[in-house]
Amino acid sequence: MQWLAMLTMLIDHIGAVWFPDEAVLRIIGRLAFPLYAYAIVIGYHRTRNLNRYLMRMAILAGLSQLPFMLAFQTWEMNAIATLLVCLLMLTLLDRYQNNRALQVLLIAAAIVTLEIIPFDYGAYGLLLVFIYRYAKPSHVVWLHLGLNIAAVFSKGWGLQLFSLFASVLLIYLPEFLRSIDRLQVPRVVWRSFYPLHLALIAAAYYILA
Repeated sequence: MQWLAMLTMLIDHIGAVWFPDEAVLRIIGRLAFPLYAYAIVIGYHRTRNLNRYLMRMAILAGLSQLPFMLAFQTWEMNAIATLLVCLLMLTLLDRYQNNRALQVLLIAAAIVTLEIIPFDYGAYGLLLVFIYRYAKPSHVVWLHLGLNIAAVFSKGWGLQLFSLFASVLLIYLPEFLRSIDRLQVPRVVWRSFYPLHLALIAAAYYILA
């Protein structure tokens, strides 16, 4: 899964920067964010030190922000920052699991924050993480489809419909994803890939401009 997430993200970002009219590259890239969103859910369950995990995500988000802004000519917060908010929400919802009213307020505040600032993927990213965290496996693909349809009507994200294939792979073809990762991704590569590849893309964009 990790190799596929990194490769499809790289293809997506190359397409966004240099070949924005090549829909195929963006379609391939739609697989990346759901895989990273799923990885956050898995990481949340498996981490032995949540505070360290949160700090690492915050550092990666900070390191990624300037390259993200330069590469894509945007003032949005980057996708790692979005996933950091998602991780914080998973933490808070579990911490206050007996206070439903507070949970609702926290979710509403997170959605508003993600949309107003704005963050890359916005509330869509948070809702997708919630699907992977809380939905039954048999419901994941259908809920993801519903989320994508809502994104088409609310944001015009037609290509985002293709992200559904990531959930299909996760739910129905997990052995295929595990076979791709037989060559394990070194932790330093997995953790540094997002800021590093953005920095290289940003540098190449300005050198070649």
